[in-house]
Amino acid sequence: IDYARSVDNPSEYWFDLAKEKLDWYKEPTKSLSGGLATADVTWFEDGKLNACYNCIDRHIENGMGDKTAIIFEGDEPSDVTNYSYTEVLARVSKIANMMKSSGVKKGDVVTIYMPMTPDIIFSMLACARIGAVHSVVFAGFSEDAIADRIAASASKFVFTSDGGLRGGRTIKLKQTVDNAIA
Repeated sequence: IDYARSVDNPSEYWFDLAKEKLDWYKEPTKSLSGGLATADVTWFEDGKLNACYNCIDRHIENGMGDKTAIIFEGDEPSDVTNYSYTEVLARVSKIANMMKSSGVKKGDVVTIYMPMTPDIIFSMLACARIGAVHSVVFAGFSEDAIADRIAASASKFVFTSDGGLRGGRTIKLKQTVDNAIA
């Protein structure tokens, strides 16, 4: 990384890096608008890409399908699972297809209220894959907090699981969501 260049000419630096490191459906013509000092920045506003494709598919296409993409450590340190890029793509595609068959469309907001498992990652990537916006809500939040976040984001869909483990205890996530949306 060329730190001096990133500070002296951030627009050019990030533009070149994005063209080199990302696969674009429509390559942007400019890097950023606004100012980094004010944090009012728009990045690559005229470019189009799919974040899920860039996270998974391109690595498979480059011969890395069998390489580890995600290492998950469960509630117990001995509970470790590795997922290859090919395995991640299969899981993400399955969830994306399930979302689409449930009515999720490009631009819809999907609230994800799940435990810290690979399925939360797969669900976020599935949203990106179909162009839905994901709003992740921490799985320890109360019914009122979830209800507030669903309303504030105008979420049309909530994806959750029956429950999850955290610190050795079971959390009833589905019941919490049911109460929140009631």
